[in-house]
Amino acid sequence: METERKIYCICGHYGTGKTNVAVSLAMDIKRAYPDKDVTLVDLDIVNPYFRSADNARELSDAGVIPILPDYANSNVDIPVLPPQIAGVFERDGYAVFDVGGDDSGATALGAYRHKLIARGYELWIVVNRCRPYIAKVSDACAMIAEIERSSGLTATGIINNTNLGAETNAGILRDSFAYAAEVCERAGLPLIATTAFSETSSLLTEEERARARIRTIRDATKKIF
Repeated sequence: METERKIYCICGHYGTGKTNVAVSLAMDIKRAYPDKDVTLVDLDIVNPYFRSADNARELSDAGVIPILPDYANSNVDIPVLPPQIAGVFERDGYAVFDVGGDDSGATALGAYRHKLIARGYELWIVVNRCRPYIAKVSDACAMIAEIERSSGLTATGIINNTNLGAETNAGILRDSFAYAAEVCERAGLPLIATTAFSETSSLLTEEERARARIRTIRDATKKIF
């Protein structure tokens, strides 16, 4: 996922797995650049149930700086943006923004639009063919357009994170390849990667992994029992 940019915004509909992608990306960047500051900004102020804040200790242990909403992981859920976010644009390091999954989340990202444009950014949209509201290519493209409209930013790539959690198999992943390709074609955006857990990606052939740009990620989603 190498680019010349140093700020990565990960956005997508609820349940697409964008937090898995954001957390994995931040930790991968830190492993690649151990001497650089790497920050994970939890900008998911609209969904208190699956958020990067759940991984704060693990992120800190890996050397990633977590910036979390003031009331994350409490019984209070108030959409307040932490003032520490401003510092991300001032220091020479990398940052990953985990952005909320609807127009409110994208609007929150838009509060930093001018700073993002000045610094340079990637806005990667996470899609998941298994999610009902974006299972159709047309709906996925409508979501992308809404994120761009609400944030005032231009999407720069697609991440295919199609999965059914622990029920994911190689067939589900293979069936998503054509879907992701069509989303990319209609939206006019490149496929950055197809993400999968190691146990699923290992079931694919080498040719399939190369063609779909498979990237192995960790399971960072909080489990609710």
